Amino acid sequence: MDTVTQQRVKARAGIFGHPAIDCDVHPAVPSVKTLMPYFDEYWREQFIARGIDRLNFVMTSQPPNAPITSRPDWRLPAGAKPGSDPAILGKHVLDAFGSSYAICNTIHGSLALHSDDMAAVFARAINDWLAKEWLDRDPRLRASIVIPLENPEFAVEEIERRAGDKRFVSVLMLVMGEQPLGRRTHWPIYKAAEKYGLPIVVHAGSTYRHAPTSIGWPSYFLEDYVNQSGAFESQLLSLVAEGVFSKFPGIKFVFAESGFCWLPAFMWRANKTWRGVRMEVPWVKQYPAEIIRAHVRFTIQPIDAPPEPGDLERIVEQIGSDDVLMFSTDYPHWQFDGTDALPKALTGSLARKVLWDNALATYSRLEVNA
Repeated sequence: MDTVTQQRVKARAGIFGHPAIDCDVHPAVPSVKTLMPYFDEYWREQFIARGIDRLNFVMTSQPPNAPITSRPDWRLPAGAKPGSDPAILGKHVLDAFGSSYAICNTIHGSLALHSDDMAAVFARAINDWLAKEWLDRDPRLRASIVIPLENPEFAVEEIERRAGDKRFVSVLMLVMGEQPLGRRTHWPIYKAAEKYGLPIVVHAGSTYRHAPTSIGWPSYFLEDYVNQSGAFESQLLSLVAEGVFSKFPGIKFVFAESGFCWLPAFMWRANKTWRGVRMEVPWVKQYPAEIIRAHVRFTIQPIDAPPEPGDLERIVEQIGSDDVLMFSTDYPHWQFDGTDALPKALTGSLARKVLWDNALATYSRLEVNA
């Protein structure tokens, strides 16, 4: 490696001493008015006539004024949504952490719309806005394709429309929607994602078509947020049991803001039960744990690890693979661990895999430049 290259790598190394790929940051759409230039004439007229241009479309699973929505030092001037300035994101995350790439997962209220047509129009506008206002401004930024979740036909159309832009590196879905993600209704989406080399990012959040708990509607944000973890477990089991990975062997899933310390117990129970009832699901030809290790990845923030480094080391050992964890900051949210975003237990070659190698192996569209 020549001197100039060494200097460039060192400049990108940031606080970890090695370049990083941040797999989960959250650009915020400031308002519907921001998207108006990206709608066609018909929809602009519709939104103005119906007053939709005055709505904010904030996802209620992430209230803008809740303390955990943004670190205090990352909040923008009064009235501005946290995460709505690409220059500030570059300073706070890309520069500070030495990230060569950051993958933008835009969580917007339009994901919960009941109108398929309107949801598709919003998805198109958000993706076009992302490309122009974020990806064009910083070459380190990449993005997940926002899709209308509940209409696979429209979702595939949007994937195909944006697949030609290599800066879009994945497809975004929420963990709680109309039905389990393994159901065949979603398979056209997975087929398109596999075709174009796009992992599916399943992110915490809900369309609230159903109660976010298995026992009905909760009263408080605390209950909703904690129960997201249970939803990830249910969706993971659905993807395995329904045969998604048998049908689409080239696909990868990324679980974002899911935690991962629940994984060893989950895999043990899934393996144990599969041994007894596997004749019911003959397409599941391997232990569920083996399928998960091969096809599913987990972002590390916000981390649900115990405080002692040795405990986290044991959890990684119980998972049985050092390929499944990927670095993230979850910017601008406050759930993550600030400058300690990479747990102290993740050191040496494991740290490099979490910071860099695992993301490169998962997101096939990222360039190797470190």
